[in-house]
Amino acid sequence: RYHRCQHLSTRPYDNKEKTCMLSEYKEKYPLHPITLPRGSFRPKEACQMEPIPPMEGISTTKRDYITHQVLPRKLKPREKHIKSDKRMDLISTYKQDYNSYPLCQVPPCIPCVVRLIPSTKMDTKTTYTGDYVQWNEPKPKLVRPNDRFCPSEEKFDHSTTAQDDYHYRGPVATRSCKPLHVMQKNKAPFENRTSYRVNYVPHPLKKRYVHKSEKYKASKVPFDGLTTHKVSYKPLNGQPAKLAKPYQPKLLCDIPFSATTEFQEKYQAWPRLPVFTKKPVVYLPPLEKMDLHTTTQIHYKNPNGKPAKMYRSFAQLQRSTEPFTSSSIMKEDYKPWLCKPVKPITYAPNLTLPAKPMDCLTTFQTHYVPHPLIVTKSCKPGWSGPKHQSPLDDKTEYATSYTPKGIVKCLASYKNPPGYVFEGIDADGHAFYLPVSKSECL
Repeated sequence: RYHRCQHLSTRPYDNKEKTCMLSEYKEKYPLHPITLPRGSFRPKEACQMEPIPPMEGISTTKRDYITHQVLPRKLKPREKHIKSDKRMDLISTYKQDYNSYPLCQVPPCIPCVVRLIPSTKMDTKTTYTGDYVQWNEPKPKLVRPNDRFCPSEEKFDHSTTAQDDYHYRGPVATRSCKPLHVMQKNKAPFENRTSYRVNYVPHPLKKRYVHKSEKYKASKVPFDGLTTHKVSYKPLNGQPAKLAKPYQPKLLCDIPFSATTEFQEKYQAWPRLPVFTKKPVVYLPPLEKMDLHTTTQIHYKNPNGKPAKMYRSFAQLQRSTEPFTSSSIMKEDYKPWLCKPVKPITYAPNLTLPAKPMDCLTTFQTHYVPHPLIVTKSCKPGWSGPKHQSPLDDKTEYATSYTPKGIVKCLASYKNPPGYVFEGIDADGHAFYLPVSKSECL
């Protein structure tokens, strides 16, 4: 069980010099792989679209708006300025059209109000009390008309009143009343001097300072090759540390090394079934033409419907001197209840507060008072018997029952292990042997 494989890899393209870390323990107790959950066998519901021909790379903008050759713009030559001998009149249209007039106070145009105060008393009755008089009639029964709507069979034209009344008459050409902008030339020459040119005088620029780098000069002192660590921390002469691990003799086993595990023998791979794939249904376009009529176009055809007639009888109003009662069926049937708010039930406090002030002491401070320590004496009796001079028996059950067994030599230490036939070597350099009984059967 302490055997380790120290073969190097014999693969032609694997140039690793690391030894194989395979051991008897790892073959007997291998690490089981982490099993992932089984995936779903349900087919993916992917959207299968019809084959569409590839889109051409020409858009409507590229097709309609073709690029034309743009030529450079021709600039007109500037006309030379010719000074005129006429003077500027400095008269504007405002001074010519809007002349000044003498100011005068305008008399008020508001007429005088004459108030006539009548001597008769005012009638305090409102039109509501005079017109709306209580009827002396019983409650009328509700006459509900038959509201069954019958739409007309005429076709709806889908035109609005704005489209019927307001017709488009085309654009109207208007004439601009804006006066023409006539430029008035100035006789005086244009002075091209600014405050920046007068105040800010250009000064000559100085030469830029360039820093000269010094040339490297090699040191004449030879390099000693010592660091501060080597100078400060000097090594001391000491002995190497001894290994404190106890010696364990190797135990050799006669059982051959098995390459198969119990998991590989019992749990074998199941055969996989082929994945079921459903063929897509071929799309067949309908042969009949689509009816583009909506439910609104079919049912609601006549927009000019007449309003519902009123079935209420126009009874002659008779004015009465009795006062108007504002009671209704709602007020007579549903009267408010005389409810009072329920007061909360509160109990008298049973706690009586003491008149003395609180001492702020806890139960631990009042009951557990510290006492002086008392040294207790031992009551164990002294051993007055004789002392045994015989030596202690150091034999245990383990030393008597479990005797050491003989050391069995490991089969891997033999060049050709007895009782086995050589089968072959794999790419990692491992030699495989079969028992003589199994090789004869094969």
